[in-house]
Amino acid sequence: MVSEKIQIVEKILDANDQVAAINRSKLDNLQVFSINIMASPGAGKTSLILQTIKALKPKIRIAVIEGDTAPVTIDAKKIMSEGIPAVQINTGGDCHLDSVMLSRGLENLKLTEVDLLIVENVGNLVCPAAFQLGTHCNVLIASIPEGDDKPYKYPNIYRNLQAVIVNKIDLLPYIQFDMDYFEQGVKMLNPGVDIIKVSCQTSAGIPEWIDWLIGKINPSNER
Repeated sequence: MVSEKIQIVEKILDANDQVAAINRSKLDNLQVFSINIMASPGAGKTSLILQTIKALKPKIRIAVIEGDTAPVTIDAKKIMSEGIPAVQINTGGDCHLDSVMLSRGLENLKLTEVDLLIVENVGNLVCPAAFQLGTHCNVLIASIPEGDDKPYKYPNIYRNLQAVIVNKIDLLPYIQFDMDYFEQGVKMLNPGVDIIKVSCQTSAGIPEWIDWLIGKINPSNER
């Protein structure tokens, strides 16, 4: 029985990876750079996206795909209020986006008018780590109120990342958070990952995040 379950899971993930490859090829062909933003609920995914939009538009054409377990449009409406196209995906209770869901989301965007696609995954530190979407970069937001032990408790989601954003650093004077301990855990799992410390409330560190992102979108800085 255990062997059968493992085989089923492997088949599901293999099928997901095949669609993810198609998604990546589609984005590459249209020269759309894409990032998958993951985090626990309340870490500040939408806040960071709004800060990113504020910093980059209108120089870079942005679109957003929002993933939620419930049939709500709260975050998508926030994005659209900034004049940015957004697609809301209801996962039907699933705790993550997968490549098929992303593929359907892509069909609802005019990708020829997009330079940067931001995917806001479902708030979860477990499931999103297992499902590739076909995006170019995986970014995790960790917030100060969550505690400094999350890399040790949820190691898988820290492994396949290009950047870790530590959000809500404005709360450091009020919350016990050992940054060295946190960074040690992250680097142990992912030695080459970039760690960027920000506050979406005060905008501290946001320029560093934007510089990092622009460097990934266009390494030659000739956009």
